[in-house]
Amino acid sequence: MRDLKAEIHIYQAEQKDLSKAAALFNQYRQFYMREDDLNGAEEYIRERLNLGDSVMYLADCNRGENLFTAGFLQLYPSFSSLSMSRLWILNDLFVDSEYRGLGIGRKLLHQAKAHALQTGAMGLTLSTQLHNVTAQHLYESAGYVLDEEFANYYLDLS
Repeated sequence: MRDLKAEIHIYQAEQKDLSKAAALFNQYRQFYMREDDLNGAEEYIRERLNLGDSVMYLADCNRGENLFTAGFLQLYPSFSSLSMSRLWILNDLFVDSEYRGLGIGRKLLHQAKAHALQTGAMGLTLSTQLHNVTAQHLYESAGYVLDEEFANYYLDLS
């Protein structure tokens, strides 16, 4: 049974948070059907934190005496040529299945918006899998609008 009175604390990840950030990132990748690769996840997150080419926020959930890192979000900087301004790509958002339904995803989205505003960005952009209806409802309830102006394409170079 979920403890709806859990306290949630959102904060920007630093090197000292590497192991818990990597563990969640590894779970996130497995959610999207990628192989379990904790070492690879740790190296990837270490590099992002060292280079500062992304911003990661972690969500700690406090349930009485127990503190758990329950979710994360990762933002990548980008720019809009047409608007001549900064924007952020909300590339990764994940909440451990044990902690879903507590409002953690919504709080992480709020943090993404706050970060974008603090950095003078014109907006945030994101994409999710077509079958991930739960995430789509969350995004739409937070004010995100499905892009009907541009088609997105991808060129696989692997």
